[in-house]
Amino acid sequence: MTKLALDTLESWLWDSANILRGSIDSSDFKNYIFGLLFLKRANDVFAEEVESIMEREGLSREDAENDPYFKVPPEARWEEIKKETESIGVALDKAFAAIERENTFLEGVMTATKFGDKEKLSDEVLQRLLRHFNQYSLRNADLYKPDILGDAYEYLIKQFADDAGKKGGEFYSPRGVVKLIVQLIKPEPRNKVYDPTCGSGGMLIESARYVAKLPQGKVGKNINISLYGQEKNLGTWAIAKLNLILHNFLDAQIEKGDTLTSPEHYDCQGKLMLFDRVIANPPFSQKFWWTPAETDVQIKVGKDGKEKKISPNYNKIVIDKKWSRFKYGIPPRGYADLAFLQHMLAVLKQDGKLGVILPHGTLFRGGAEGKIRSKLLEDDLIEGIVGLPPALFYNTGIPASIWIMSKQKTAALKNKVLIIDASQDFKENKNQNELLDEHLEKIVTAYEAQTEVDKYLRLVPLAEIKENDYNLNISRYIDTSEPEPEVDLAAVQQTIADLETQERAIDKKLAGFLKELGI
Repeated sequence: MTKLALDTLESWLWDSANILRGSIDSSDFKNYIFGLLFLKRANDVFAEEVESIMEREGLSREDAENDPYFKVPPEARWEEIKKETESIGVALDKAFAAIERENTFLEGVMTATKFGDKEKLSDEVLQRLLRHFNQYSLRNADLYKPDILGDAYEYLIKQFADDAGKKGGEFYSPRGVVKLIVQLIKPEPRNKVYDPTCGSGGMLIESARYVAKLPQGKVGKNINISLYGQEKNLGTWAIAKLNLILHNFLDAQIEKGDTLTSPEHYDCQGKLMLFDRVIANPPFSQKFWWTPAETDVQIKVGKDGKEKKISPNYNKIVIDKKWSRFKYGIPPRGYADLAFLQHMLAVLKQDGKLGVILPHGTLFRGGAEGKIRSKLLEDDLIEGIVGLPPALFYNTGIPASIWIMSKQKTAALKNKVLIIDASQDFKENKNQNELLDEHLEKIVTAYEAQTEVDKYLRLVPLAEIKENDYNLNISRYIDTSEPEPEVDLAAVQQTIADLETQERAIDKKLAGFLKELGI
């Protein structure tokens, strides 16, 4: 029997989206398809494992079904669900609830999407979906490689991000950018890696891929890394959990909730857990980021009789008292960027390294952000800044930058900031630009060499940055303009004189022709 290849699997899964078109919004496709994909995969692997146990240990089917780590209860069995002809969505909701009941690490994941609303999904559509998903076996023995499903799942996440357009940026960071930031912070075996805004989990999975290629990067079949993340959006959190499970990271600790107001990772003493590597692509310039303050917004009637909202002043509000993360200052209400950055710093080990993608404005904006940036520089925490090309991300066309930060910089980088202008390192596409491997290699090689490259890389002394009022705008330090060609004034004057002589000759000749014609 031919094993299911990745391209066939991808095409098959993407065709399931076409069945849903017209029934629900395309931005919601992923929630339903990912749920059914996981259900089919869980059933096939469960059946495969049960049969293996029966053959290996001589147990009855009933006894063997109690042995696998991942349990699929009878009401969640694929063969039973296929028999349903009415209220199929209700049957699916019950199946997902049963799986959560038997596998507590999935609590809230499978039931995040509701299939039972017939106004959204009719029995006819669901029957078509079930028939479609029944076409192929997802047993390990029938796949080209056991973790192929994780790759297909990643492909689907990318496709759904494309389909969702601007909304896609909420759960997916472009693969090239993710690979770049991982290669810059270089996670190591046995590291704890944390993403406070993990989306669908791509940065964590890429960190694990990186470690898997290193010496001692694997222990048996398992990658020697611990993964942690938090995600605010419930649907995206469920996708992240499934994504990591399908990549065989069953013990990844992905929590749900707002990282800024309710961080969820603590050590045994009740303090914020510390990590070896911290990596993130937070939402750009998130507004109203301290939600407890926003619930107390006051309404005042002005002299004109109109109601006006009195915006809370974050600087005068006692925030984050429990965790003391914002030691460098309180970011303004309209820009959460440096709030995320300071949270990441607060949970970074003393010998750790963090990488975060932030909008360009964080490099030069003044006010509260300017004060925070100056203190970060004074404490010599900013190791490097990489300016990225425009139009890489789904949610914005503006360029962004990668900040690399370390609490223990190398001697070569003490009191310096390594700045790279990589704004021209990209492949131009119709809707969205792309970082290719060749661009990543150029950037990472230059960053590691730490040798100045004209119009590309500089090691900028902190003294120079201080003279610029702690402004990190890349153009202040790397001049990419091309020099204007020198103008030979004498040659230009001679050319003009020659043209004037030619013009007089032409005028004289033209006058002769006109005279002959009697004009």
